[in-house]
Amino acid sequence: MTGTLQLVRLALRRDRVLLPVWIIVITGAVAGTASAIAELYPGMEQRVALGVTIGSTPALQALTGPVFDPGSIGGLTAWRATTLATVLAAMVSVLVVTRHTRAEEETGRAELVGACAVGRHAIGSAAVLVAGGANLVIALLLTLALAGQGLPVAGSLAFGLAVAGVGWAFTGVAVVAAQLTEHARTANGLSFAALGLAFLLRAAGDAAGVEALSWLSPLGWAQRVRAFAGERWWVVCLFALAGVALVGLAALLAGRRDLGAGLLPPRTGPGGAGRHLSSPSALAWRLHRGALAGWAAGFAVVGTMLGALADSVGDVVGDNPQLAAILARMGGAGALVDTFLAAETGLLGLVAGGYAVQATLRLQGEESALRAEAVLATAVSRVRWTLSHLVLALGGTVAVMTAGGLAAGIAHGIRSGDPGGQLVRLVAAAWVQVPAAWVLAGIAMLLIGSAPRLTALAWAALVGFALLGQLGEVLQLEDWLQGLSPYAHLPQAPGGDVSASPLVWLTAVAALLVLTGIGSFRLRDLTAG
Repeated sequence: MTGTLQLVRLALRRDRVLLPVWIIVITGAVAGTASAIAELYPGMEQRVALGVTIGSTPALQALTGPVFDPGSIGGLTAWRATTLATVLAAMVSVLVVTRHTRAEEETGRAELVGACAVGRHAIGSAAVLVAGGANLVIALLLTLALAGQGLPVAGSLAFGLAVAGVGWAFTGVAVVAAQLTEHARTANGLSFAALGLAFLLRAAGDAAGVEALSWLSPLGWAQRVRAFAGERWWVVCLFALAGVALVGLAALLAGRRDLGAGLLPPRTGPGGAGRHLSSPSALAWRLHRGALAGWAAGFAVVGTMLGALADSVGDVVGDNPQLAAILARMGGAGALVDTFLAAETGLLGLVAGGYAVQATLRLQGEESALRAEAVLATAVSRVRWTLSHLVLALGGTVAVMTAGGLAAGIAHGIRSGDPGGQLVRLVAAAWVQVPAAWVLAGIAMLLIGSAPRLTALAWAALVGFALLGQLGEVLQLEDWLQGLSPYAHLPQAPGGDVSASPLVWLTAVAALLVLTGIGSFRLRDLTAG
């Protein structure tokens, strides 16, 4: 454990921008949700009617969980925000742990650090302390944000601890995954697969009314803390025990492997490359195909849930004319169901921006790992190598949105009796989101070309756009400030008038960013800014 505190300071310095942004996003999303519920459902009768609708709608419970106290603003806030906040807390915990453990070993920096007066478990301990501390800060800020809006202090504290508890549990998941594999991308993939499984178990248990399934998931535990509905403080102990047990398991596993190696041996590849790896494009496809398949599968699952849920929107807002009027204004002349689908498709488009950033930054990953140098030492130009990855980043964005649109269209079409028509409408609506996601890919490429040490700003841009889109109206931000997000200029689809002009100029902006980034990349030295 020698040197742990010094490594904690180093990790905090490296994450001094992104970690606070994540914390602000989680806190702001929950606080905005509580404020919106207080505005949309001011009366007890309206809240109780919504609770009855939720209880009779399995699709809603699968998406956001059960509501334990529909009569209070706190109870509805916990219903609406728990899943979102816990998933975000789990994601930031996984990314922090992987960044400061497996990624450090993969790049060789852990070996340099280990050559100093640093204990064997110091690197992992520092990552766990940073992630655990971030979750404690999230718990504190959530408690203050909710209590500051007049909600009960006990419920606010229970909600904050439930969110932080999920983050702590997945801190343990991530540190175990870091011991199993040699690569940071694979460790992240294993951790996010565990998160996806936890969500599906919770969703299936809540939708089917099978409590045992929900209790198998940390996300289900967070719901059953019952914040603002007769808090169960003992459930918080489950998070603590799970996290401690997983961290302890990771410590045991770390003692059984060499530095830089994983316990799961990598597959032995063939001695020579086949024809399917005879070009930069083929190599890029080999590198991207696993992530692309995972993203597409995830979008298909979420699209199916949203499509199945769409017909229930009318029941949710039927007893609340104020909410119906607000949603109608958001969708123009479109129906409430179309407004809901447009809003959820917009969220999918925002998430697709995450894929665009991740896939584009694979260029920097290959460069940092010195694999790009070996490829470019052959008769492959920098432009050709860059384009081979960008084609998959940009085309993959279209693919994942298509998967989500297809799944939503089929599910909604079956329930509404028009599968063919709804499939076409929702795939087209999904494609409307693509140019904004391409702008994020362009920002990432520009940073790779001109400031590779600042590529984390591409993720900061995604978070910033998400904040502007989700909280801009709640916080009553100026129109010009909300307009900084490319997603603010997209037409509403389905249900609205789709104009080609914003899609064309957003595509032009993305193309300009990409071309500028490629040009800058040609002029700089590899692995240099």
